[in-house]
Amino acid sequence: MNENKTNINWYPGHMAKTKRLIKENINLIDVVYEVIDSRIPYSSKIVDIDDLIKNKERVLIFNKYDLCDKEETNKWVNYYKNLGYKVVTTNLNDLNSIKDVLKITKKIDNRRTRILIVGVPNVGKSTLINRLVGKKAVNVGNKPGITKSVNWIRINENFELMDTPGILWPKFEDKVAFNLASFRAIKEEVLPISKVVCYILDTLLKYYPDILKERYNLESIDEDYIEAYETIGKKRGCLVKGGTVDYEKVNSIVMNDINEYIKGVTFDRYESR
Repeated sequence: MNENKTNINWYPGHMAKTKRLIKENINLIDVVYEVIDSRIPYSSKIVDIDDLIKNKERVLIFNKYDLCDKEETNKWVNYYKNLGYKVVTTNLNDLNSIKDVLKITKKIDNRRTRILIVGVPNVGKSTLINRLVGKKAVNVGNKPGITKSVNWIRINENFELMDTPGILWPKFEDKVAFNLASFRAIKEEVLPISKVVCYILDTLLKYYPDILKERYNLESIDEDYIEAYETIGKKRGCLVKGGTVDYEKVNSIVMNDINEYIKGVTFDRYESR
């Protein structure tokens, strides 16, 4: 991977507090669920998680599996299995896939199995918990920073889990930072949204040109991105008085598209690991 580091200059206090609380409570935990985004299975993997969870049993949950490029993501599934993880793929709209998580989780005699659930922001952790519990147990939102504190939540007679806020780290490889920003794991104000959108367009052109063509009528991208923005803006009606393209609306549309509507993409390429 590219060794250049991007210091995004933020480390919210609740994330540092979360790490401390995990260390303080880890001896109570039987199993650790780490939730990652199937579209960025390398970038959304917590880099120092092993330092926090010691030798606890680990289940790696590839969430939003219905949105990824399965051929590419399955390379990562096999990669993590070879590292010793139990791996489950989940689609938040498929309750059976979510129940598979509990099926492979060991039950403890005479008490509930205690599960720690961790992940970077916006990987769908809160929605996954609500599906496991069968009701709204935690708040959900399509942006980072919804969960603010550590909570114990009872799933059923056999399992309870400790929910934690999303965890990030202060410095990222350049590509990791832009992958996380593309899928809203870091707040939009941390990296310039226009740079993130240009990165998304470049990635689609490189790996998914058919999607770029169908969605935005783009077959190439000019060096300064002006023609690309103009094409997208006109195709999607991002116009203001006089027929001028509103670039901020283009940014918003591309960000919403990649997070909500575009399927079959994986930005982390296994051969680049």
